[in-house]
Amino acid sequence: MSLMKRISLIFRSKANRALDRMEDPRQTLDYSYQRQIELLAKVRRGVADVATSRKRVELQVAQLEQQAAKLSEQAQKAISMEREDLAREALTRKSGLAGQISDLKAQHAQLLGEEEKLTLAQQRLQAKVESFRTRKETIKATYTAAEAQTRINEAMSGIGEEMGDVGLAIQRAEDKTAQMQARAGAIDELIASGALDDVSSLNRGDDITRELEQMSSAADVEAELARLKSASTPEAIEASTATAETTDEEIVRRQEEQA
Repeated sequence: MSLMKRISLIFRSKANRALDRMEDPRQTLDYSYQRQIELLAKVRRGVADVATSRKRVELQVAQLEQQAAKLSEQAQKAISMEREDLAREALTRKSGLAGQISDLKAQHAQLLGEEEKLTLAQQRLQAKVESFRTRKETIKATYTAAEAQTRINEAMSGIGEEMGDVGLAIQRAEDKTAQMQARAGAIDELIASGALDDVSSLNRGDDITRELEQMSSAADVEAELARLKSASTPEAIEASTATAETTDEEIVRRQEEQA
């Protein structure tokens, strides 16, 4: 297969699929029914035209028959008046009218047969059109119901897929929640067993230690301050001087003993 034929085949196949997606069977059925109605109207007009022609021929035959009857009367009068020449002329004209009447009757019979055929065709066509209309409406109703069902199924399918995603999200959330609960329980057990110090307890211990140290430091400062105050009094100074003199005398005495 040549390249151009392949391209043409692909193009036709794609165009066919595109037309198939665009085609609405209900619109196609309505269009076909409309065409049948138009065809039925043409058949009816044909029947009416043939019937009109037949009626016209009937009127012409009736007029010619009246003229023939009149010529017969004229020929009879001419004979009674011994005018054979006039009677012959009237009968000659009557003979000519008889030929026209015969032709018109033959045409009338032909038109009548054509009218009967067209009338029968009209009746059959009308029956087919009515049957097609009933079937068309049935197919349209079935197609509409199938289309609605398809849309519902597609919507339900979309909802099902979405609910499946939601279910997965819920499952993941539940798994994470269970994992966090298990982790929290494990930490509580470790803290309770002493294997893991409670950070909050350690923080509280540090606070107490710092507070005790601050209290001890303050007590030491107060004691030192009290001692300095007591050392600066006159009694304390005299006692300190006496103590110093005693100490000096003791040193001199020890030196003399050693000498």
